[in-house]
Amino acid sequence: QEQLVESGGGLVQPGESLRLSCAGSGFTFSRAEMSWYRQAPGKERDIVASISSTGAFINYADSVKGRFTISRDNAKHTIYLQMNNLKPEDTAVYYCHAEVRYSPDASDDYWGTGTLVTVSS
Repeated sequence: QEQLVESGGGLVQPGESLRLSCAGSGFTFSRAEMSWYRQAPGKERDIVASISSTGAFINYADSVKGRFTISRDNAKHTIYLQMNNLKPEDTAVYYCHAEVRYSPDASDDYWGTGTLVTVSS
């Protein structure tokens, strides 16, 4: 059974930091492109950051560039999101996502159930 479990969310004040973790199991983690998404109340779910299977390619949403860092540890089957200088607009449920591509014509993707980050105003 494919599973992604997020952790590390919580309540912080503006300017503070949090580190989120996502542990994957039940799939070939080293082949997966991993991403963090977030969804604020009443808003669409948007991508925050992504990292390729080896970590060679990393992308960030403009809203978090310079503040957030995505990383991965394939030996631990885990990705991280270091969030610095948090702002109230970062408040959202953060979701972990995995996409495993087996061939150009075959891929699977999986979602975690989310962890809540609240930045007080």
